[in-house]
Formats: sequence, C-alpha cells, structure tokens
Amino acid sequence: MTLTFNLLNKVGHSPGHQWNIFCPLARLAYAHCTPRMHSSSYRRPGVPPDNTPPWKKFDFNFAKGVKEVKKHFGLLKKEIVDHLTGPEGRPMVEYILEQTRVIWEFRSQKDLEQWVVSSDQEIGGRSEAYLKLSKNNQTALLYGTLDTSVPRDGETRYSGYCAMRSKHPQAAFNRLKHHDWSRFNSLHLRIRGDGRPWMVNISTEMYFSHQKNDLYSYFLFTRGGPYWQDVKIPFSKFFLSSRGRVQDNQQPVWLDKINTLGFTLGDKADGPFQLEIDFIGVCKDKAHTEEFAYEKYKRNP
Repeated sequence: MTLTFNLLNKVGHSPGHQWNIFCPLARLAYAHCTPRMHSSSYRRPGVPPDNTPPWKKFDFNFAKGVKEVKKHFGLLKKEIVDHLTGPEGRPMVEYILEQTRVIWEFRSQKDLEQWVVSSDQEIGGRSEAYLKLSKNNQTALLYGTLDTSVPRDGETRYSGYCAMRSKHPQAAFNRLKHHDWSRFNSLHLRIRGDGRPWMVNISTEMYFSHQKNDLYSYFLFTRGGPYWQDVKIPFSKFFLSSRGRVQDNQQPVWLDKINTLGFTLGDKADGPFQLEIDFIGVCKDKAHTEEFAYEKYKRNP
C-alpha cells in the first residue's frame, strides 16, 4: 500500500494538475483508489469540500483486482492483433476505401453504458434526464423534463439543461485514446425528436489545462412527428466555444483527436422532451468541399 502511493507521488505533478501515470498497473491502481480525482471540479455553494484521504476510498478487493487485470491483458492482446491486422484492426484495402463508418449504435444495454447522462441537478436544478432502450431494443431514447427554476443558493443565476455525452475511449490499463475521423468530413445522425432544438458538441484533445472547457458545437433542429431524420452536419460548420461563449478566434475541429461527442438541450422551454437515436456515424461527402465556414483572424506578430 505504501509503495503504491509512493510511486504515485513520484510520477505525479503538483497538486491541481492531472497526474501522469507511466506504469500501467500503477495507473489502474490510481484510478481505483481515487475515483473522484477526474470528476467535475464544480462544488455547490455552501457544500463543504470532500477532504476524505485517498486511502480511505481504496477498495481492497482481490477478486475484483484479478478480474480487472485479466480484462486489461485481454484488451492489450486485442490491440496487438489489431495492429498486426491493419489500421484500426481492419485490412488496408477496406480502410482506404471506407466512405462511411458507424461509431455508435444502440442495440443493447452495453451500448448505453458508453454514454453519460447529466442535468442541472448537479448544480441544484430540477431538470431530469434518462437514457434507455426503446421498445424494440433497436434505438436509444433520451427523455426527461426540462425545468428552468433557478436554485436558491444565492449565486446561481441560470438553470435548465439536460445533456448526454459519450465516454472517453480507453485502451488497455486505462490508457486514454482518441477517435480518428480525419478521413471523413461530416457527422451522420439518424434521429427522431419532438421539435426541440439541440446542440451537438464535440470535445477534442487540448494542449493546455485552461482549454478543458473548449467545445466545438453546432445546432441540431428536430422536426417532431413520427418520421426519422437523416442529418448530416459537416465538421467545417462546428464553431469553437468555451463555457457557453462563442470564441472570437475560431479554429477547425481537430479530427484525429476526438475525445467525446454529446447532445445538450437548453432551449428554456419547461416541459417534457425526448430524442430517439438510431445510430451516430461519420461519412465522407464528396459534394462538400468547404474547409472551414468561419473567418479566422490573423493576429499581429
């Protein structure tokens, strides 16, 4: 136990920065012993900070540890086999000729576990959001109730949002990896909504810690009714924002370093909502030749 935390202290940065664990087994132990280290830094006004020592959160479960080790060595084996097979585990010819790719589809409960649902309840709001399989177990249904009531904490001024976000992909031993969509130019969705406008958000890898709130966003307008929509959104249309504010300095999406994709509802209309999703994919639309839709400012040297 002492050896493990000494190792973590040696390879970690100063407090307040994300730790960089080089040993895979140590990274795995670190992830289990400090589950809240990567959680949101937001703390509601009046709520005291959680100062529980990390060793009190450690779960000494030998059977679970052996199971996790077997799981990660299995993932490592798959990575090696995929690397020898070709790019992303597919033959080279198939990889080069690929025009479309389904990234997420919803056919089982395991597919839903790749997503995280949140709402303004995290800041004391009253909105509710849930994710489940539809009646035929072929699509995902995101539903709930939007409530713009502001929490009475004396500090929060706005409320009323619900969101759904994909989990960050991980390789063996909890190594973070990214989606590489650099060979595609459009996001392809098959959805069925209730007429509400949504925001599609893409999170990419960033160089600096102050960029952790940066998102590339674009609007998604649902028609409502019983009919499905096939929506194609070019990546060139996504604009850069941070903490909900559109940035003056716009840059194209970093397509080979995609971390997460999400949907946000915040149209300030109280009441129930639902969004049904069949699949989420990417495609290469040869008719779309635009590189970037927004003006990029030239800074003075």
